[in-house]
Amino acid sequence: EYAMSYENVLVEKRDQIGFITLNRPQAMNTFNVPFARELNDALWEMERDPEVRVVVIDANGKHFSTGISLDEFKNKTNKEYREFIHLMDEHNHTIARMKKPVIASVKGYALANGAGLSFACDLTVAAEDAKFGTTAINVGLICLGPAAPLARNVGRKKALEMVLTGDIIPAAEAQRLGLVNKVVPPDQLEAATLELATKLAAKSPLALQIGKAGIYGVEDVPYHQALDVLGDMFAALCSTEDA
Repeated sequence: EYAMSYENVLVEKRDQIGFITLNRPQAMNTFNVPFARELNDALWEMERDPEVRVVVIDANGKHFSTGISLDEFKNKTNKEYREFIHLMDEHNHTIARMKKPVIASVKGYALANGAGLSFACDLTVAAEDAKFGTTAINVGLICLGPAAPLARNVGRKKALEMVLTGDIIPAAEAQRLGLVNKVVPPDQLEAATLELATKLAAKSPLALQIGKAGIYGVEDVPYHQALDVLGDMFAALCSTEDA
């Protein structure tokens, strides 16, 4: 259905829901350059597709994603590292800039950049046996890309603890911290994700877009100014056909 052919991710549309399936199961869906490019391209294709109202990111294999492939870190100049890391972090920008809601469906390990991908999604559904961690510290690196969405979700002390220790936490703890919306038995993960996506797909797409844009848009705005901005956005929605 899409002009591009993807290998590292698979794309599919069903009933106004777009699915992007991470598809490097043999490598635990680790990020490398083609994988990161295809993930972002697929997200933008979904964003531009008028038939798609909600996007789901799920994964083939046992694990959601265990981060950036360590092979990628060898023998680069500083300029090359900068370009590489910007590409590895690109999805964190993309998802926040998209108008459509993006749901992560997480099983197995979501570690380092894989955890960051889950944190950056608007909503996350996780299997009970899923595990999350900003683990780069354990190989002499540090999870700073994932820290941007992480800190927005959990607050500074917890973000520092997770990033500096690299500890891995179970899905129930991730839910308690506000990193996960819903935890379900592994055999119900697909159905629970679909149920949430279907619920959103039934809403006014314009109202959803304004809701997402509003909440992201006022994140750094002082309280009274934020209220005024959100009020203006709501007023704009009131005069549409959807309302």
